[in-house]
Amino acid sequence: MGPAATLLALLYLCSLGVCVPTGTNNAAPTQASSLKVKRARGDYPDILPEPEPEPTSPVSDFENSYNYVLSRLAGMDQAIHKLNVGHYTLDVKVSQLMDRLSRMDAKVGELEDSIREVYQHSKDNRKEIGRLEGCEKGRRMGYKCYLVYNSYEDYAGASRKCLERGGRMAMPRDRKEQEALAEYVKAFFQPGNWPVWLGINDLRSEGMYLFDDGTRVSYFQWRKHFLSSQPDGGRRENCVAMSSDDGDWWDHYCDRTMNYLCEFDDRVAL
Repeated sequence: MGPAATLLALLYLCSLGVCVPTGTNNAAPTQASSLKVKRARGDYPDILPEPEPEPTSPVSDFENSYNYVLSRLAGMDQAIHKLNVGHYTLDVKVSQLMDRLSRMDAKVGELEDSIREVYQHSKDNRKEIGRLEGCEKGRRMGYKCYLVYNSYEDYAGASRKCLERGGRMAMPRDRKEQEALAEYVKAFFQPGNWPVWLGINDLRSEGMYLFDDGTRVSYFQWRKHFLSSQPDGGRRENCVAMSSDDGDWWDHYCDRTMNYLCEFDDRVAL
């Protein structure tokens, strides 16, 4: 059978689904044989070998540590810079606050001066009003005015009240003043009998009577009676009051509360 007839027979058989390979020794290699060939040549290895780590040396370790220290120092330097900036900002704000406080302190000082000035004016006004009231409502006697205050104070309180009103506690220095005061006080409280404080005491030394301004008393109007002569309190009773019914003087405890009598300078008469 010639080659042409053989080829036709093979084609016919293949059309029938029956292909008989011929020349298996010369056929193309299968996929398995191809992989075996490629694996034999080393073209496609199944598992790539991991690269071996490069050997380290002491020099490279030192460089790594050195670079780490440098990086940490750089971070610390940056943090210190931030702290310096914050400190400078805080210092500026503190300086501004101190400047404001200084200005405020100066204003407070000016305000305190103004308050003291106003307070002094107020005190002066109260004194002038008290003096005018004493001379308008009270009794004029020569160059003085006297006014009874119908309110209860101890000796120290009465002295303070008279000073606040621009006067002082009444200090009769002679018989004429004593008789005029006795008449005024009697008329004020009539028909009652009420004691009033005078500006006389022996607080500094027992038996040495002084006026409230510190001058020595030279005229006395002590009550003289066979039952109760004055002064009779010794060291216990050191402040002097006038009886309103007869004008006689009595010594009393200084913390006793009673009405009081103030005197003022009469500037109109002056």
